[in-house]
Amino acid sequence: MTRGNQRELARQKNAKKQTEHSKGRKDDGLSAAARKQRDAEIMQQKQKKAGQKTDDKAK
Repeated sequence: MTRGNQRELARQKNAKKQTEHSKGRKDDGLSAAARKQRDAEIMQQKQKKAGQKTDDKAK
């Protein structure tokens, strides 16, 4: 009879794992082109910020 309990615990553990895995990327409702544009702007900001840090170190 303990076997059934182990199965139930394994199901619960797997269900929790699946819900945590699906939390990773949320659908923001953007099209692929809009998402690409947004990501490009974010990367430009990051590169600009990194460039400023290296300039500050050089001084």
